[in-house]
Amino acid sequence: MAQTSIEWTELTWNPVTGCTKISAGCKFCYAEVMTKRLKAMGVEKYQAGFKKVRIHEDALSIPYTWKKSKVVFVNSMSDLFHKDVPVEFIQKVFQVMKDNGQHVFQVLTKRADRLAEISHLLSWSHNIWMGVSVEDDRVLDRIDFLRQTGARVKFLSCEPLIGPLPNLNLNGIDWVIVGGESGHKPRPMDPEWVLDIQEQCQTAKVAFFFKQWGGKNKKKAGRELNGQTYDEMPEVELERYI
Repeated sequence: MAQTSIEWTELTWNPVTGCTKISAGCKFCYAEVMTKRLKAMGVEKYQAGFKKVRIHEDALSIPYTWKKSKVVFVNSMSDLFHKDVPVEFIQKVFQVMKDNGQHVFQVLTKRADRLAEISHLLSWSHNIWMGVSVEDDRVLDRIDFLRQTGARVKFLSCEPLIGPLPNLNLNGIDWVIVGGESGHKPRPMDPEWVLDIQEQCQTAKVAFFFKQWGGKNKKKAGRELNGQTYDEMPEVELERYI
């Protein structure tokens, strides 16, 4: 468990570490940068480096120790549905989430095809929010794969948004997060792309969360859109647990 500055969650929990890049959104991976930093600091969990996917059985016990209800981002440093993560271990992670129904668990993947393939093997308790990353229109099929799952709450993470998404099919989607890329060489995000997604969400009555403009100095760029902050979440589901 770790406190996090990610605006749409409270804690991160990483029963898996390491990953490999599969699409344009991975180019400047935050987890890769953090893994290098943590490895240099001597943190054992990250000594194998970013490209080595590792499962951590000992991490499965952590959620049972949380006394107060939390909103938890699962695997901020990896992808639970990576091909190198055994189905049996994914099932164990889902069982832990089911056992701890007082918490909301947010799972995010770019490997939506595998997610859909094994969805029927997973126990979808209603405190599990399942999301897919949609950075541009080349990966729109991930949304269709997400719709095939048994997740009660389904969301999209359009971060880093590196292209327009003018015709999103938001049928069955509960929440959309949008954010620009940050770092030393961030790819620019056109404000019109953000405004268009916000309007699509408003029309479809889908919760919209604007995380950041990004850039080399993301704090200075801020996270206001049209003079306001958008922190919408699937409130009905949150109220059930918090």
